[in-house]
Amino acid sequence: MASLQFLRSDGDSGKLEATVDRLLNEEKQMRLAENVAGTRKAATEILQLCFEAKDWKLLNEQILNLSKKRGQLKQAVQSMVQQAMQYIDQTPDIETRIELIKTLNNVSAGKIYVEIERARLTKKLAKIKEEQGQIAEAADLMQEVAVETFGAMAKTEKIAFILEQVRLCLDRQDFVRAQILSRKINPRVFDADTKKDKKKPKEGDNMVEEAPADIPTLLELKRIYYELMIRYYTHNNEYLEICRSYKAIYDIPSVKETPEQWIPVLRKICWFLVLAPHDPMQSSLLNATLEDKNLSEIPDFKMLLKQVVTMEVIQWTSLWNKYKDEFEKEKSMVGGSLGDKAGEDLKLRIIEHNILVVSKYYARITLKRLAELLCLSIEEAEKHLSEMVVSKALIAKIDRPSGIVCFQIAKDSNEILNSWAGNLEKLLDLVEKSCHQIHKETMVHKAALRP
Repeated sequence: MASLQFLRSDGDSGKLEATVDRLLNEEKQMRLAENVAGTRKAATEILQLCFEAKDWKLLNEQILNLSKKRGQLKQAVQSMVQQAMQYIDQTPDIETRIELIKTLNNVSAGKIYVEIERARLTKKLAKIKEEQGQIAEAADLMQEVAVETFGAMAKTEKIAFILEQVRLCLDRQDFVRAQILSRKINPRVFDADTKKDKKKPKEGDNMVEEAPADIPTLLELKRIYYELMIRYYTHNNEYLEICRSYKAIYDIPSVKETPEQWIPVLRKICWFLVLAPHDPMQSSLLNATLEDKNLSEIPDFKMLLKQVVTMEVIQWTSLWNKYKDEFEKEKSMVGGSLGDKAGEDLKLRIIEHNILVVSKYYARITLKRLAELLCLSIEEAEKHLSEMVVSKALIAKIDRPSGIVCFQIAKDSNEILNSWAGNLEKLLDLVEKSCHQIHKETMVHKAALRP
């Protein structure tokens, strides 16, 4: 090591190339002797000299040159890549930075012992591309790296990397790939208890690296994940999934602690519950939300949910007049507007709710009366009713000539036979019971007549 220090001091006098050559000879001797510490020291000293001289071209050449040496040690390559990564932020211009990142990417390609460094380099390069407005190229770069297979990478860093992949796909409007990438993250991972003591790795286990300081915590990543999922579901107007995503954000402790954060989120939950089509999941979430004590802080929305739960016909015009201002106010709140079609869909959900209410109270009703209850024309009422029947949200038959809607459930032959069999069984039970009672009375009277 003394010889290395001598060569290093000689390099300060400006004889860069001569000093590098001497260090290369020293590195060769150490490498052939399989001296890990010495090889690593020599390689990193060469890079440090090039960096201090600000000779970026020579730095790139030496990185490639050293990595291609015959029998080069893994530890030396790893140390070189890690050291050169520290120089990236100190490059004089963007072209030099890109060139250095590409050089390091070439060196780390296909080497499992520097896979984490390669992933971080790719992320840096993608960020540069994004800043230059090349979203598609940035997304393609990020998709080349499958971090879910990296055993030594920290869990939070893996999740952050995948979320960055999802975000770039959403930015380039590639919703199919965004969904595929988002499925690599199991939402249950966010509910893991981070306070539990970490188990010490056993001998032979892969050591997991600590996540860099700029990586968000698990709860911060949870919020980012669900905000990205909201963007994805908004594209397809999947209101129930949007609502579930907001519910997950609402359950984050840091959000629940401050009213400024949870009130806008709870408002969104209420709106999307009303906008979601009626099904068991929506009904369950609706009842669970109504039981939330925080809902009393926004009484108008509590009233809105109660109206939807109550099996009574809702007048659309009075509802819209009451909540129109609140609906418009959402545009300036967290998450932005409820969507381009939200107004139309809200009216559609109220109509569907009213049809379900009518089906509960009427077995048969005329189309004219149904249209009056729904505040629609006969043609519109028939259209909405038909759509609900097709989507299997409701069972109904329309007799067009007589203009009557029948809400009775049509039974198949097996059900009819079963009901007949059940009725016959009940009838025979009654006959048997009657015979028993008659026989009992007869026996009582006979006993009374005996002297």
